[in-house]
Amino acid sequence: MSKVAIHWFRRDLRLEDNRALYKALSSDLPVVPVFIFDKHILNELPEDDARVTFIHREVKAIQKKLQENGKDLRVYYGTPEEVYGQISEDMNVGAVYFNRDYEPYATDRDRKITELLKEKGIEVHTFKDHVIFEKDEVLKSDGDPYVVFTPYKKTWLERLKDDKKALHHYESESKTDGLLDLSPSKIPSLKDMGFIPSGIEFPEREVKRSVIENYDKTRNIPSLEDGTSRLGIHFRFGTISIRDKARKAKDLNDTYLSELIWRDFYSQILAHFPRVVSESFRSKYDAIKWRNNEKEFALWCKGKTGFPLVDAGMRELNSTGYMHNRVRMLTASFLTKHLLIDWRWGEAYFAEKLLDYDLASNNGGWQWEAGSGTDAAPYFRIFNPSTQLEKFD
Repeated sequence: MSKVAIHWFRRDLRLEDNRALYKALSSDLPVVPVFIFDKHILNELPEDDARVTFIHREVKAIQKKLQENGKDLRVYYGTPEEVYGQISEDMNVGAVYFNRDYEPYATDRDRKITELLKEKGIEVHTFKDHVIFEKDEVLKSDGDPYVVFTPYKKTWLERLKDDKKALHHYESESKTDGLLDLSPSKIPSLKDMGFIPSGIEFPEREVKRSVIENYDKTRNIPSLEDGTSRLGIHFRFGTISIRDKARKAKDLNDTYLSELIWRDFYSQILAHFPRVVSESFRSKYDAIKWRNNEKEFALWCKGKTGFPLVDAGMRELNSTGYMHNRVRMLTASFLTKHLLIDWRWGEAYFAEKLLDYDLASNNGGWQWEAGSGTDAAPYFRIFNPSTQLEKFD
């Protein structure tokens, strides 16, 4: 049996400008692309989780595109440990390629899988693809991580000027002839995995140029349909390239580019300070005695607080999986600073409902709003639900 390389799709569900896929296809081995519906993750989710429907749709689309050219995507349902045990029995694997993920579960999983593969004599190659700069690429002059956004952004932009490869386009889509010819295989259905299709509509991955050009003028108005790009879910699951969007933002709108820098900032905060998953970034704020009134929390969740913009945002989140960023800030401020409910309750609710849920950004945003996070003077910032309504609705 001839040796093959595996490309493991994870948060990079696209054939174009995919760095690990490009590197696998540039190796001397024919490549078998693989996706794993991970039981460790799926077992924690409700049966109608819209993100599972989205991922299933995107995986099917990749497979269909490959099958049209005599190739295939092998899709598994199980734990990564079980699946790689099976793969190494079914194929003569020489190397595995994947793009890095920075969330605590993912880093732990990748360490275990790497050890398992290396024990079998299989090479493991990992790459940066989900962010522009990783945790140790933008640091203070003394080597410490930045914990305030503005100086981080300044150094990030300087680094971008110096690093000509940071926004490089990897021509993975033009190299798919290097994939192994495989007979078509079936993907496990949602039902097979214990899920039902979600009725939620997903935002398009194409966005009008004018949306980015006018982003600084329109991004704070929740009622505008084209006021923001709504690309969050596509960044989250890598169905679009962050490098491609950063290249365009650099030419079209500094404010939009700044939003992409926030993604990198919170990613490196999580990587350097993984304790923020359950603790306040500023530890002294863990001493806050929250009211944590369960009845008021339930009313907040349902969008029945009596404050119109707060309630509109929560009802939109519950029915569509989306909430405008301005309204995210207001609803989070209202929960933590009006109702005095622990930010972790709100963060967990958003994690369950948001289509674009990203641990680093969600955690960073909630801690910023609660006053326990990375901002320099956060404790007195309170979003007034009445003036926010007058200004932005």
